[in-house]
Amino acid sequence: MRDISEFISPHIAEMAPSGIRKFFDIVAEMKDAISLGVGEPDFVTPWAIREAGIYALEKGHTHYTSNAGLKELRQELCRYTHRTSGLDYEEDQVLITVGGSEAIDLMVRAVISKGDEVLVPEPSFVCYKPCVTMAGGTAIPIVTKEEDEFRLTPQALAEKITDRTKLLVLPYPNNPTGAIMEREHLEAIADVIRDKDILVLSDEIYGALTYKGEHVPFAAIDGMKERTVTINGFSKAFAMTGWRLGYAMGPRPLIKAMLKIHQYAIMCAPTTSQYAAVEALRSCEDDVTAMRDEYNLRRRVMVKGFRDMGLSCFEPMGAFYVFPNISSLGMSSEDFATNLLKEEKVAVVPGTAFGDSGEGFVRCSYAYSIRNIEIALERIGNFVKRHKI
Repeated sequence: MRDISEFISPHIAEMAPSGIRKFFDIVAEMKDAISLGVGEPDFVTPWAIREAGIYALEKGHTHYTSNAGLKELRQELCRYTHRTSGLDYEEDQVLITVGGSEAIDLMVRAVISKGDEVLVPEPSFVCYKPCVTMAGGTAIPIVTKEEDEFRLTPQALAEKITDRTKLLVLPYPNNPTGAIMEREHLEAIADVIRDKDILVLSDEIYGALTYKGEHVPFAAIDGMKERTVTINGFSKAFAMTGWRLGYAMGPRPLIKAMLKIHQYAIMCAPTTSQYAAVEALRSCEDDVTAMRDEYNLRRRVMVKGFRDMGLSCFEPMGAFYVFPNISSLGMSSEDFATNLLKEEKVAVVPGTAFGDSGEGFVRCSYAYSIRNIEIALERIGNFVKRHKI
């Protein structure tokens, strides 16, 4: 028999592993290391949510739910969405998924065929391009720039649209940059695609973690709801990463197609998590606000820390990441991250993990305690001072 590796699909074999996990795995084996690398809240899931999960188990809710998810949860999401954004959806326009990542994959697989192009603003979350590749499509990066506050501009978008463009990914608030798109910016994007046959995947997993004004869903822009699938979840805002629960909301034909794939691949999202999520939506908005306020404090500390080192650092207004520019040190993002970990035992993620345009930057999460952030900043400061040109 041939070497077993020869059986692996070429497009999977050629796919690079996640640049985020690489440094996380090294840190796990390193004593006294501090990681600013993983985007996971350090808060414990609020007690009301945990209690609801426990109660669900005590009541014997240990069986499959419907493929689309608990009816009660989908109805609650419709109420929550109306309350927070004024958007109206029916329960059959909602699909409960295993985290937001599954929802992204389902959306891409439901609409993309060989030869289709997907526009992906970069730097951005690591899963978009691989999902497009696995669906047989071609991911077309759109470079966003620090001088534009890492927003997608209508000019940059228009330049990349071709007759093969089928889907636009809108990843705002953005991971890794922390950039946001305000209403006026979203309206400018809508004007570009309004007369074109382009769908939109709006990844709004960090929507509740916005520090300037209120988050505006892309579906709330005039004429965009009919072409947009909004991806969201409970991991970030509700500190429920391990519960693995996300959702998609959008036009019925798209949600129905996504559900078809979900039925065969997953069956349903975790039952206990779904019961807990109902309680999250009903009673935990104050907890989200308290966590957001703490993130906001950490955000300011971290931005100031990098600027005090003499590094350019764009001020993020969403999510829980900063994206400092380290190009003045004369080393690549990969070298910076590798050497920092080796010399100072602090893990950050190279900007190139989020696309080639991330070169010259690193991502640092502030989903950690102020104490850890302060220690990490002191160590990074020592590293920068030592390596300044």
